[in-house]
Amino acid sequence: MISLVELRGVAAFSDLPDDQIEWFLRQIQEVSVQPGEAFVHKDDPADWMFIFLEGLFQWSGEFGGDIVTLPAQAGEVSGVLPFSRMKRFTVTGRALTDGRLGKFPVARFSELIHKMPELTTRLVAMMSERIREGTRIEQMRDRSASLGKLSAGLAHELNNPASAVKRAADQMRDMLAKMRGANSELWRLSVNDSDKARIEEAEASLLESKAVLLDGLALGDLEERLNSILRSHGHPDPWELSASLAKCNMASDTLVSLLTNLDSRTARPAPARIAASAELSILLGAVENSSDRISNLVRTVKEYTYMDQAPVQDIDVARSLETTLGTLAHILRPGIEVKRNCEPVPLLVSAVGSELSQVWTNLIENAIDAMPGQGELRLQIFREDNYAVIEIGDSGSGIPAEIKPYIFDPFFTTKDVGEGTGLGLTTVQTIVRKLGGNIQVTSKPGDTVFQVRLALVT
Repeated sequence: MISLVELRGVAAFSDLPDDQIEWFLRQIQEVSVQPGEAFVHKDDPADWMFIFLEGLFQWSGEFGGDIVTLPAQAGEVSGVLPFSRMKRFTVTGRALTDGRLGKFPVARFSELIHKMPELTTRLVAMMSERIREGTRIEQMRDRSASLGKLSAGLAHELNNPASAVKRAADQMRDMLAKMRGANSELWRLSVNDSDKARIEEAEASLLESKAVLLDGLALGDLEERLNSILRSHGHPDPWELSASLAKCNMASDTLVSLLTNLDSRTARPAPARIAASAELSILLGAVENSSDRISNLVRTVKEYTYMDQAPVQDIDVARSLETTLGTLAHILRPGIEVKRNCEPVPLLVSAVGSELSQVWTNLIENAIDAMPGQGELRLQIFREDNYAVIEIGDSGSGIPAEIKPYIFDPFFTTKDVGEGTGLGLTTVQTIVRKLGGNIQVTSKPGDTVFQVRLALVT
């Protein structure tokens, strides 16, 4: 039987009046457990608060697709605590050694609150600390998950320009070989100065041309015309050369003038040199564009994570939101239209940049998830008194009225098992409140808006 002295060994009860402890002892059930024995199972009704008296214990269960275990030992209070809204246990409790514990029925909490107000205060503080610690850990997990998604998206986004650079490099090697061949043939012919000038002029006109490169039917038509011109001037099987010249958008009359005015021997290798030179220029442009894309992606990620920057700084909320949107480009489906309405003057808030990015990431991802394949993602930023107001809206089906009061609760999620931790909006609310701001949501079918209000830097 549990004694008054033994219960005082538990810190929460150590200095409580005897009559209160004696009342408490009359309400609890004593339970002895053996190693490996469960004293509560996942999905059992949340009917008990536990006071661990002897031995070592462990809580375990699945969370976010992972198996999580938490140790417990004699002297701790666990299970359901006053004012908890838990309906069923989400984890299983087992003994690791021989042990004893007391079970206090949740049905007697109203009496406990009345008869033992000091203990109630301590248990509520214990629950709050537990929630804070759990939220802190899960915020880190949520941030890691966000970074994992960002990494996957970045790898996808980087793959296209990196592949383009690789293809361009391979083609440039072929073009250099063709240029060397054409140059060797021209050098053997001892080309006169007038022909050299004509070749250089035609080459320069292509390299300096700002004409839009052709594709599709227009490219095929030009290739046919250039092929006919080359064939009429004695070029055998000129398809490859005409394709190269057409790709560089060489005008038909330019080719006719060149071939007509050049020495007949020079007229064979000259177009090949010009085509190779012009294609090299095009490929260099492709490498530059792809390199710029890679640099922009890296810069976007550095801005998103605020790498190499002070932890707390004055942040332009519009730029922060736009940077986050850039990192999520890989999940923006073609059918989703982004509409922006932002104040032209920068609105600065004091914050940890990476945390602010996490707020936008969670809200934008939720908005995208709410629109399966198509819809409007609406971003609006404006000033209201001394606050920056940021609204992120979507045209999805809306949040059902029956779950709206719970969307910011820890571990609440409507996603399938393993797809969500239920901490995204909890994290958002925690960060926003830490910044001295607030977040509100309005929702109806076709129009859900999360509004974040943050104090402006004065």
